[in-house]
Amino acid sequence: MTSSSRRTNFIVLGLLPALLIYSVFVIIPIFWSAYYGFFDWKGIGEAKFNGFDNYVEALKDPIFWLALKNNLIVVAASVFGQVPIALVLALVLRKSNFFQRFIRSAVFMPMVLSSVVVGIIWSYIYHPQIGILNFLLDAVGLESWKKAWLSDKSVSMFALTVPIIWNYIGPYLIMFIAALQNIPSDIDDAAMIDGATGSRKLFSVTLPMIWDTVKVTIVLCISGSLKAFDLIYVMTGGGPAHSTELLASYMYNNTFSVYRFGYGSAISTLIIIISLVLIAGSQRLMRRNQAV
Repeated sequence: MTSSSRRTNFIVLGLLPALLIYSVFVIIPIFWSAYYGFFDWKGIGEAKFNGFDNYVEALKDPIFWLALKNNLIVVAASVFGQVPIALVLALVLRKSNFFQRFIRSAVFMPMVLSSVVVGIIWSYIYHPQIGILNFLLDAVGLESWKKAWLSDKSVSMFALTVPIIWNYIGPYLIMFIAALQNIPSDIDDAAMIDGATGSRKLFSVTLPMIWDTVKVTIVLCISGSLKAFDLIYVMTGGGPAHSTELLASYMYNNTFSVYRFGYGSAISTLIIIISLVLIAGSQRLMRRNQAV
């Protein structure tokens, strides 16, 4: 057996336990859920096969499309909010002195907090009577801007994107800092010698060197946004009148509130399909832009 074969076998053996656990708790449940999407099942008792009825019903339900629209708002807020902010912070904080390490920790801290805690904090910030946001607007003479941020259907979904962006900047910041620190120093030196500084260096040298990391963060943003649930559920529960309903909360309510497990399984399968389509589309678009 050659050294290359031994190395390959060692890698396979090392990954096998994690792959088995991932398959048992993630891959198999996905296919199991898709299977139950073809049944009318209450969670107990007999499951009656009904073909594509659950999927057709979901696609005809206006609440499903409202939840999808809200999820796309969250996706857009995450991709165009979390990623650029994390990248700018990473460029500023890439050096490692005490102050910059403190700022990194402060930015990452929301990720350590429970989503329930984050939801409660922002619920108080947005509170129409005692919330700090309306208090600050009142203090600077912008009383006309004061709103019931979480119960006004015209602004509630957009208000919720702010804590979502704030909560998940930290992981992307760490990823970008790691990517920037892995850029060889001689490339930076060569760019300086050639006169590439500021924005020219950023777009001609730095971004191409970390483009793979950018693509990974986009994938994580899309997949994370489409399964977003806990923060919205704590703050609004999907209301008022489904105005902040997301696909995950729509699936949860149909599965565990009205005990339509087959219908909920169909919705979860549609979430996976939509996620894969968006991820594939975003990666193709980024490859095309990179080629240009």
